[in-house]
Amino acid sequence: MPRATRRGFLGSASAAGVGYFVAAGSRPAWSNSANERPQVACIGVGGKGGSDSSNAALFGDVVAICDVDRGTLEKKGSAEGFTSAARYTDYRELFAAHAKNIDICTISTPDHMHAPATLEAMRAGISCYTQKPLTRTIYEARLLAKVAQETGVCTQMGNQGTALPTSREAIAQLQSGVLGTLREVYAWSNRPVWAQGPDRRMNLRMYQAQAMAQVSEEEDAKVGADEIAKTVADLVKKKKDEIAQALERLDWKSWIGVAPFREFWPGLYHSFQHRGWWDFGTGALGDMACHQLTVPFAACGLQDPVSVVARTTGHDFDSYPASSVIKFEFPQTSTRPAIPFWWYDRKGNKPPAEVFAKWGIDKVSDSGVLVVGEKGAFYSSDDYCGKYELKGVEKVNVDFEPAEDQGKGNDVNNMFELFRAKQAGDPRITKSNFIDRAGPLTEMILLGNLAVWAAAQGGPEGQLGEWGETIAWDAKKLEVTNLADLKTPRVADLIKPTYQEGYRLD
Repeated sequence: MPRATRRGFLGSASAAGVGYFVAAGSRPAWSNSANERPQVACIGVGGKGGSDSSNAALFGDVVAICDVDRGTLEKKGSAEGFTSAARYTDYRELFAAHAKNIDICTISTPDHMHAPATLEAMRAGISCYTQKPLTRTIYEARLLAKVAQETGVCTQMGNQGTALPTSREAIAQLQSGVLGTLREVYAWSNRPVWAQGPDRRMNLRMYQAQAMAQVSEEEDAKVGADEIAKTVADLVKKKKDEIAQALERLDWKSWIGVAPFREFWPGLYHSFQHRGWWDFGTGALGDMACHQLTVPFAACGLQDPVSVVARTTGHDFDSYPASSVIKFEFPQTSTRPAIPFWWYDRKGNKPPAEVFAKWGIDKVSDSGVLVVGEKGAFYSSDDYCGKYELKGVEKVNVDFEPAEDQGKGNDVNNMFELFRAKQAGDPRITKSNFIDRAGPLTEMILLGNLAVWAAAQGGPEGQLGEWGETIAWDAKKLEVTNLADLKTPRVADLIKPTYQEGYRLD
């Protein structure tokens, strides 16, 4: 049987009587009797991309993979289910060769490359599973939702807690009004677990200067200037050789992508260190809030904040601070009064003890969420609301739609939901789709980083400093309404990025 085109596949899957779905209550169910499996491309196949690509391979045929690290690319390419996949280090080359034949794409790159790769895929009519945070900047999150709406593709963000039955039940519990009038929301995280803090950038010029200073101090007057210069030259050559060897296996230009260019330095950016840099990541807030806030965002209407302010341990506008506290203010809605949301990051940095004492919580988890109402509180002691308790009130009977369980964990269930949506031709099947959930959630979260940027001054000896400048926000227009009054430079740069030549934003 000839392979159907993507458009033909989508059309036939949504037509009645073709065998792609069988009745399962009120929703369509996956049918293994389908003659076709979606064709899949995977961009980023190391780290979280390793499991994302493997999960996608359970439900589709992987025809192309991309990773800037050639070692990672070769390892994944030799694994079962990937041996026939074409290999690339630049996703643009992958799309140029395969876009017409790809149905679904996973994007699991460093944060700054989520949006450009996802935009190119959606504009080619490809459905996307994009890791959290959906984007590095607020404008990109708004744009991804807009393009998803315009193209009609199916989308899902990789905040896998969305597929947990407990998180879906928790949303229904809170939406029932069991806590009474909502008062405030808290979230705290043990992240970062990667390096953050000022004065961390390094390149060969800086390395040479530091080496010269260190060697000169150590040798003092014991040797002459010529011998010191030779020692430094040997150190620099050794480092150059190390860098050259690393770059033989790493497509650094593609790793940099849309960001301003900087020199590669071993262990500083790749791998898994990108989140600590403003140009490439979103800090602890971007990393974990998309997980932790899934429940309160959906249940408490945490959308369109009007202001945000932060305290930090200090940063240099290059690397994120080691720790921060952020306060968001949300206006009154038809279902709740105006409420604050508080965010805390770094292990041990949590809301005050009295916040928990009122509800009998004396052993506070390293990461968690607390939603406080007039009658009671909701307490989750993990990152995904995989478990929760109601304090001061009892659970009520609620209805909710659990994810379809594939028996392999909520990561797989979250991925499967995208494939089910694709076969049904219904983008709304995915609970963390870009339009309804992932885009607005990411917009809200990333506003907090504007406040972190505007709180660059830390306290003494690595402590939290005073509150920084307040960011007044018009969520509809994506504008800082008090921008002219701010003393902090380049705040607006965090709203909408400028892509390097060769990449398309708008």
